[in-house]
Amino acid sequence: MVLNVHRVYSPTLNSIILLLALCTLSDCYDPLDPNGNISVTFDILERTTDNGYLARVTLENYYQYRHVEKPGWKLGWTWANNEVIWSMSGAIATDRGNCSSYSGSQMPHSCKKDPTIVDLSLDVSQNRSEHCCRGGLLSAWSIDPFNAFSSFELEVRNVGDNNPLGQAPNNLTLMAPGPGYTCSPLLDTDLSVSSDFGGLRQVPVLRTWKSTCAYSSFIANTIPVCCVSLSSFYNPAITSCRNCSCGCREADKSTASCIRPSSLPRSNGDNTIDEIIECTDHMCPVRVHWHFKNNYMNQWRVKLTVSNYNYNRNYSNWNVLVQHPGFTQKARTYSFNSTRLPTLGLQDGVSLFWGIDYYNNELVHSDKGVVGLVTTEILLDKDPNSFTVSNGWAFPRRIYFNGENCEMPLPDTFPMLPNGSSSLRATYCGFSLLFILLFLALLLL
Repeated sequence: MVLNVHRVYSPTLNSIILLLALCTLSDCYDPLDPNGNISVTFDILERTTDNGYLARVTLENYYQYRHVEKPGWKLGWTWANNEVIWSMSGAIATDRGNCSSYSGSQMPHSCKKDPTIVDLSLDVSQNRSEHCCRGGLLSAWSIDPFNAFSSFELEVRNVGDNNPLGQAPNNLTLMAPGPGYTCSPLLDTDLSVSSDFGGLRQVPVLRTWKSTCAYSSFIANTIPVCCVSLSSFYNPAITSCRNCSCGCREADKSTASCIRPSSLPRSNGDNTIDEIIECTDHMCPVRVHWHFKNNYMNQWRVKLTVSNYNYNRNYSNWNVLVQHPGFTQKARTYSFNSTRLPTLGLQDGVSLFWGIDYYNNELVHSDKGVVGLVTTEILLDKDPNSFTVSNGWAFPRRIYFNGENCEMPLPDTFPMLPNGSSSLRATYCGFSLLFILLFLALLLL
């Protein structure tokens, strides 16, 4: 009998209060993604005769634009008593621990007091469970909700005689794949409901514990990974990424912290995630460029380009989030997938962009003399009551790449209107003026 578990996300009040206590509102709370979190659910499916139980652990990524990429998530906890993982499917414990107290042909999968669990790869054919084995990857909820969750099953023994359903593990930790996630304790919550007989019968599990994990860039303490540059058709000056946006080059120009295309080492064909980036003034692995391309009577056009300055790393299933007042109106994207996201307390619109499968969903690495990039044009409708290109209105307020905030240029460096112009007529006015001049020239002949 196969059990399919269906859940409706509803974090407990205790979880929310604890998360707010662990980090400041300005850091943990994101108005661009007010309900974002990774939920960890521990369901006890049935009791066993060996002083234990069968359980399913499910990770669900409710972040709209933050995904878990390679090398994948790691989940850890500390057992409340002397529990051991007797067997596991859909994932493995990275350390077996000391199982010397056991003998015989069957041995526990892990005797560690604080096991660390990792997902199995996609190509594993044995020891699988339902909804497992995604290589530790979790898609962003807005992009691919089906691949935004993953689960594994385990048999737990030595739970103790006083509580046959055991006690919730303590000190839940999540690396996804790096630090930055703070998880609330696993607490009793509404029972998850399984279905069998093709969904004809609803069966609640025996017990459900749930934890909510929130990401904080302050806790992660990582340097920025991307920066933003700007340009426009009406101003020849380009606003480059700020110097040292993602760090500065050392005084010694031969340092290995970055590399010039002329000295690029020969590739060994190993596509690892080690970052070898091109030497630039901004020193960012990724640059997002926003170009205001055309201004029409009822619409305006933007070219969005994402460049990868890594020589040894591709970004699979990348995404870019843009906060801009123009996205409150209808927009058409030509070479990316896109969707508008709901926000809380923001007047600006927010749009999420990501690649098209088998076309540009992978942002490839740079090569000698060639920068890896993906690009699209965006056509936006105008709101006659608010549209203006003065004072930097045509440029984004914030941009995120793969959930990380990109370093923006300073507002006073944004491309402004040319000197002496108090307003900007649409492009079609230029054609009208040219037509009038030609007509007058014909009259004078």
